[in-house]
Amino acid sequence: MFIGLLFTYGVTGSGKTFTMTGSPGEGGLLPRSLDILFNTIGPFQAKRFVFKPDEKNGMEIQGQVDALLERQKRDSQQSVPKTPSSRQKADPEFADMISSEEARKFENVDEDCCYSVFVSYIEIYNNYIYDLLEDAQFDPIRPKAPQSKILREDQNHNMYVAGCTEVEVKSTEEAFEVFWKGQKKRRIANTELNRESSRSHSVFTVKLAQAPLDADGDHILQDKNQVNVSQLCLVDLAGSERTSRTRAEGSRLREAGNINQSLMTLRTCMEVLRENQICGTNKMVPYRDSKVTHLFKNYFDGEGKVRMIVCVNPKADDYDETMLVLRFAEVTQEVEVARPIDRPICGLAAGRRHRNRAFKDELSSRLDERGDPNNADDPALLKQLMESLPSLPNFELVDPADDQSLPRLIEILERRHRVRQMMAQQYDQTANTLKSMFQQFDGQINAKETFLHAQRCKLSEKEKVILSQKTELERLEKKSKTLEYKVDILQKTTDMYEQDKRSLRQELETRDQRLQRELTDRKRMEQRMQGMVTDTKFKWEKECERRVNAKQLEMQNKLWVKDEKLKQLKAIVTESSGVGVFPTERPEKPERPSRERDHNVGQMRSASPSPPPLRLSSMG
Repeated sequence: MFIGLLFTYGVTGSGKTFTMTGSPGEGGLLPRSLDILFNTIGPFQAKRFVFKPDEKNGMEIQGQVDALLERQKRDSQQSVPKTPSSRQKADPEFADMISSEEARKFENVDEDCCYSVFVSYIEIYNNYIYDLLEDAQFDPIRPKAPQSKILREDQNHNMYVAGCTEVEVKSTEEAFEVFWKGQKKRRIANTELNRESSRSHSVFTVKLAQAPLDADGDHILQDKNQVNVSQLCLVDLAGSERTSRTRAEGSRLREAGNINQSLMTLRTCMEVLRENQICGTNKMVPYRDSKVTHLFKNYFDGEGKVRMIVCVNPKADDYDETMLVLRFAEVTQEVEVARPIDRPICGLAAGRRHRNRAFKDELSSRLDERGDPNNADDPALLKQLMESLPSLPNFELVDPADDQSLPRLIEILERRHRVRQMMAQQYDQTANTLKSMFQQFDGQINAKETFLHAQRCKLSEKEKVILSQKTELERLEKKSKTLEYKVDILQKTTDMYEQDKRSLRQELETRDQRLQRELTDRKRMEQRMQGMVTDTKFKWEKECERRVNAKQLEMQNKLWVKDEKLKQLKAIVTESSGVGVFPTERPEKPERPSRERDHNVGQMRSASPSPPPLRLSSMG
C-alpha cells in the first residue's frame, strides 16, 4: 500500500489555498495530481461499483451482476443525485483551473490490473471533523448542525475517518467537480488580514484501488486479499494568525485559538520526533492532542512519504510570523523517521509487455552464453577412436648400436596400420550396409509419403470440419455465457422484486391493520359521541321543560294581575256610574278553585308551543 501526505503550511494570507487549487488558466497541486493519475490509468479503469468501500478503510470487489444492478438501482432512484459523468461538460466555474497542458503520465503501469479512484473531502473545524461531501437534507424550520465524525484505526493500524463519504470518480473533471462541491461548504470568513480566510483545515483524500485480472484478462479476481489500496492526502492547513492583528472577537477568536493550538501541536510533534532522533530517546509523541496530528500519525511514524510546501508572504508586517514558519520548516527538514521493515512501499509495477520483453532478453542472453551445440566437436567420439588404437611406447635412441627399439616401434606402427585398415574396411562395410538400408528406407519413405499425403488430405478435411465445429462451439459457449449472465441478472432482478413485493405486502398488511384499528376507534368514538348526544339531549329537554314551566307560571301571574286590574277598573267604572254613591266596603277577591287553576295551566301548557328539539352533530 502506497500512501503519501502533501500539505501546505504558512501564515494566513500567504497563498496556501491558491497553491493547492490554483487559478483560472493555471491549475494547482490538486488538479495536476488528478490529471497525472487519470492520464496514467485511463484505459485500465474498472466500471462503476465494481470496487466498493467496506466502511473500514478497505475495498471490496463486487461481481459484474451486482455492479450492474447497483448502477440500475442508482439510476432509478430519482431522489438520489446522480454521480457526475466524465462525458459531461465541466462547470465553467472551475473548468479553467484544470490543467490544459500536455498530458503527463507514468510509464510503468501494470496492464494486468484494473483500477478505480475514490475521493473524499473533510474539514477539521474547532478540533471536530466534518464531512464536506455529506448530503444532509436542510430543514428550514429546525435546521440541524452537521454531525461530526470520529477517528478509528483499521486492521493495518492506519487512522481513518469513520463514516466519511467516498465518491467514485472516472476523470479529472469529475473529481475536481466533487472537490468544488465540498469547497463551497468549507468554513471561510473575512478578517482584517484576509478577505477569504480559511477557518478550518481541509483534507482531500484520493484513493486508488488496484486488483489483478484473471488468466483470460476479462474479469477482476473476486479476492479481497488481492486488492491493493493506495492513497494520497492533500491538506490545506489554516494559517496561523495573531489576534492582536486580526482583532478577532467571539466565534472568530475561538476559531483562531483552535487553529493556533493545532499548529502548535504539529510543531511539538515534529520537535519531539527530532529530539528522539538526535538523542536516541523514546519520548511519546503527543499525536492525540489535536485531530490533525492524530489523523496523520501513521505518516509521521514512517508509513509512506510526507512532503510540506511552505508558503511565504513577502509583506513586512508578516516578518515575525514568517520567521517562525521558516524555523519550523528547517526543523522538519532534519526529521528522519525509520520506516517499518514489514511494510514496504509499493509503486506501480511493470506490465505484461515489459515482463515479456525482459523474459525474451534473458532467454536470448542465456542462449548466447551456451552457444550453438551443432558447431561443437563431440569429444566422446574422438576419445573412443583414440582408445581403439595401440598406444605408442616411450621411444628414445641412446646407443647407435641399439637394434631393438626400432623394430619394436616398427611393429607397433604396423599394428596401428592394420587396425586402421580394419577400421577402414569396417567403415566401408558399414557404409555399404547403411547405403543399402537408406535405399530401402527411401523406398519405404516414398510409399509412406504417398500414404501420408492421402492421410493429410483426409486430415485437412477433418480439420476443416473440426474448425467449423470449434467455431460453432465457441459461438454456443458465448451464447451460453450471455444467457447465464442474463439469467443471473433476471434472478437478481426477480429477487429484488420479490423482496419489494414482500415489503409492500407487509406494508399493506400494516396499513390494513392500522385502518382496521382506526375504524374500530372511530366506531368507539361514534358510540361515545352518541351517548354524549343522548345525555345532552336529555339534559336540554329537562332544562327546556323547567324553563317552560317557569315561563307559564310567570305568564299566569301576569294574567292574574291583569284580571285583578280589570276587576278593579270595572268596579271603579261601576261605582262612578252611580251619583253620590260610595262603596262602604271593598269587595273581596274571589278565589278560584284549585281544580280550575290546574285546568287553566294545563290548557296554557298545551297551547304554548314546545321548543324545537336540539340537534347535535356527531363528532368524528
